[in-house]
Amino acid sequence: MDFHTLPVGEVTKLLATDLEKGLAEVEAKSRLAQYGLNKLSEEKTRSIVHIFFEQFKSPLIVILLFSSAILFVLFEFIDASIILGILLFNAVIGTMQEGKAQHTLAALKNFIQTQCTVRRDHKEIIISDTQLVPGDIILIQEGEKIPADARIIESHGLRVQESALTGESLPVDKEDTTLKKKDSPLIDQVNMLFKGTTAVVGNAYAVVVATGLQTQIGALSSQLTGLETDIPLKRAIKHLSHSIMVVVAILCAVIFVLGVLAGNGVLYMFKTIVSLAVSAIPEGLPIVLTLVLAQGVWRMAKRHALVKKLQAVEALGHADIIAVDKTGTITKNELVVRRVFVDGQWFFVSGNGYEGQGVITENSSKEPLKKFSSSLHLINRIATLCANAHVAYSQTDSKWLVSGDPTEAAMIVLSQKMGQEKEVLDTRFKRLAEIPFSTKTHYHATLHIHEEEQGKHFLAVSGAPEAVLQSCTKILSNEKEILLTDEKRKEMLSLISKTAQEGLRIICFAYALKAADKPVLEHKAIVDLTFAGIYAMEDSIRPEALAAISQSRLSGIKIIMMTGDHTHTARAIATQAGIYHEGDRIVTGDDLESMDSTQLKEVLGSTTVFARMTPEHKLIIVKGFKARGELIAMTGDGVNDAPALVAADLGISMGKIGTEVAREASDIVLLDDNLSSIVSAIQEGRMIYRSIKRVILFLFSTNMAEVAIIIIALLLGFPLPFTAAQILWLNVVTDSFLDVGLGMEPKEKGVLLQKLKNHSLVDSFMLQRMVVMAIPTMIGTLFIFHAFLTSGLIKASTIALTTLVFFQWFNALNIRSEHASLVRTPPWRNPYLMGAFAITFVLHLAALYAPFLQKLLHTVPLTLSEFALCIGIASSIIVVEEARKLIQRFTTKRENNLKEQLHTQPLAAD
Repeated sequence: MDFHTLPVGEVTKLLATDLEKGLAEVEAKSRLAQYGLNKLSEEKTRSIVHIFFEQFKSPLIVILLFSSAILFVLFEFIDASIILGILLFNAVIGTMQEGKAQHTLAALKNFIQTQCTVRRDHKEIIISDTQLVPGDIILIQEGEKIPADARIIESHGLRVQESALTGESLPVDKEDTTLKKKDSPLIDQVNMLFKGTTAVVGNAYAVVVATGLQTQIGALSSQLTGLETDIPLKRAIKHLSHSIMVVVAILCAVIFVLGVLAGNGVLYMFKTIVSLAVSAIPEGLPIVLTLVLAQGVWRMAKRHALVKKLQAVEALGHADIIAVDKTGTITKNELVVRRVFVDGQWFFVSGNGYEGQGVITENSSKEPLKKFSSSLHLINRIATLCANAHVAYSQTDSKWLVSGDPTEAAMIVLSQKMGQEKEVLDTRFKRLAEIPFSTKTHYHATLHIHEEEQGKHFLAVSGAPEAVLQSCTKILSNEKEILLTDEKRKEMLSLISKTAQEGLRIICFAYALKAADKPVLEHKAIVDLTFAGIYAMEDSIRPEALAAISQSRLSGIKIIMMTGDHTHTARAIATQAGIYHEGDRIVTGDDLESMDSTQLKEVLGSTTVFARMTPEHKLIIVKGFKARGELIAMTGDGVNDAPALVAADLGISMGKIGTEVAREASDIVLLDDNLSSIVSAIQEGRMIYRSIKRVILFLFSTNMAEVAIIIIALLLGFPLPFTAAQILWLNVVTDSFLDVGLGMEPKEKGVLLQKLKNHSLVDSFMLQRMVVMAIPTMIGTLFIFHAFLTSGLIKASTIALTTLVFFQWFNALNIRSEHASLVRTPPWRNPYLMGAFAITFVLHLAALYAPFLQKLLHTVPLTLSEFALCIGIASSIIVVEEARKLIQRFTTKRENNLKEQLHTQPLAAD
């Protein structure tokens, strides 16, 4: 219901509760049974068994399982067991990694049970907040978490930090009022409290209207159900697997028909197409993909980034858009005073967050002030005496903690920078009375004993510009009080307006000396004040965020900011962060609601800042970019970010400041909340993508050659050169080690600046290279097989298998670079590949000379001269690929020269 539009009396009547008595215990228990515990549903932890079987969902794995089943039917138990062994090994690695990530995420959870004060049976008692029910009357005190959604009954200067829910960085003033607009956004519902937010100042009584999943946070949590997205690599593997299935099915059907028509038996041809299928399917690919991704996950873990799913680490390499949240992601959610206006001039303040270190400079001067004017001391005294917050450094959390209003905390920090401690000022100017800040008056006033003026009291006032200025009749100028004329008042309002448009929060200060015989402080006493000056505050930007955003842009990724803040604030922060540039568009939530899908798609391309956003708006934006065909990653920490985190191609949440809902919804968790980890992930993703493409090129060029060998042998009337077991040995044992070696290829220079052009794992250029590599492999292997057929099928098959192994060796050397010659990329730069050569050589010797493997693989020993012959024929692939690279380098150089000539050539006369 729209409780914010109803008077308190109607709300209590609807909820059948009493403001004075509260609920009876019996009634509370009855309602608890009806509504359930006041908590959100928790995501079920996946068991190790569940995670293990999830590793078999990939279409590529399904193909291999199907191949294994066929081999079992044909009583080829050894070949079938080899395939199953591969899949089990792959599943174990994937299970270990994802299980570890799940346990790490579980360790982040903080299940501290919070308490709340509730009125029941005429008494105020403290209970667990899980026991709250609709109709309970609760008391909210400064610093407490709001335990449920509630309608305010009575507010005493209550201000609530709602950034986790709404994205608004500044605390919201709460009051007992009745609103008229039913569809008011949450940020404007000043008479409502929402579960999961925090009271920073004041206190209030409220009546609970919703608990558990019925709260606003609960509704957001429920939205995550049914929202699903595939990680790009997962989609690419699906597409590749489907392509393999189609190609293999067509090849097998054509070859089976041709073979039967040529007079071969049906059973013989069936075994032939099984061998063909085994040749075409890259059995080693799942293992290598898992190992390459696991290595990326390990490297990311060293950078304090928890990757929950293996494939997520590759996804950022493809990102076109990164949507970042402002509060807590770009900014620290720490207000800091940046400018002070007093005596007709601006003073500038340095320093970070709540650290008490920083200097004050005059105007544009870089030299710090050595002596502060009496006017500066005066405005600082007013600000510090009005502040009730506390700032302290936590050794445990290694950060500054604030109790109370962040605005007042910023005032205290500035006082420290000026060398004036609040405790000293409070002692010198003992507080007598106070008027708390409220949304009706928009100011905060405190009355103090004046230590210097006998018989006088010092009145300090801070608040919104309009509220403070209208109570002032004088203004401080050149350390003297002068009349505040209408012209001067307009001049100050204009100055304040221009400063506010820069995204700075303006707090004004005034003072008065009051007669000591009237110590009572009332609202009617806030008149005839002297305007002292202005503090201009900003929510300080994270230093690492600036670098991360800059590097992301250099890498070709567009950064957009989504925030619940007002347009001016959003623009200013985005400009400082390097997100917004002149000419970019800014879209508000209202703008978004007035657009259809076509208009939205057009606007998204030129927009970098989205202001006044609700969770629903963020979801629309994410889906809009996906509709444009752009891959979007999103960062966030609040509950309000969770639906968009799930819907995005890749969700990234903050581990420290992030809410539990946001962490559950994401694919990557930044454990140190450092955005620079995103840049590392982009680099890691692009390295992994290139490694995967390198591995696929190696596997598919080899498999293409194997398929071609079988087909040509069949067409020429040759016996099958290889058995299914030999092909499996080649594809799994030999290929896999070389694949891993290629996957560990050292990082390429400038990889961060090279934006990935497409998301396909196999492109036209790769297909060309596959053909170029497959042709000499096919010709050389068939030639030596045919030459040794007179020595017997086993001998010919063995020497053909050995030649193919050496072809793979030289092919691995070729594939390390698309264009650089082998001379410029010596293999010893990759020790993993050198190790792979050694291992595969030893394994192949075992296949030729170990009796057990000889029987399993149908091989015989070879002489040294036969080895030399195999190496000589296999080396032909290096000559062919080096020739292709030379032609490519020459063509590229020629094209670049032509472009340069066209660029420098003067235009012809008309």
